[in-house]
Amino acid sequence: MSIFERYLTIWVFFCVAVGVALGYLIPGVFQIVGTAEIAKVNIPIAILIWLMIINWAIKPFSVA
Repeated sequence: MSIFERYLTIWVFFCVAVGVALGYLIPGVFQIVGTAEIAKVNIPIAILIWLMIINWAIKPFSVA
């Protein structure tokens, strides 16, 4: 396993902590991002979810 895979849990906790810290340090930016909606759907979240769906659809073929 690579270093990234071996310490994935630590990376996730680190990213969550950085996200929370940034939310406290610069809340205005995240409020603007939070209000970016179309038909009550948050645009940044929708884009990230579609990227995950695409990666999950492609992954089985790239491994095979």
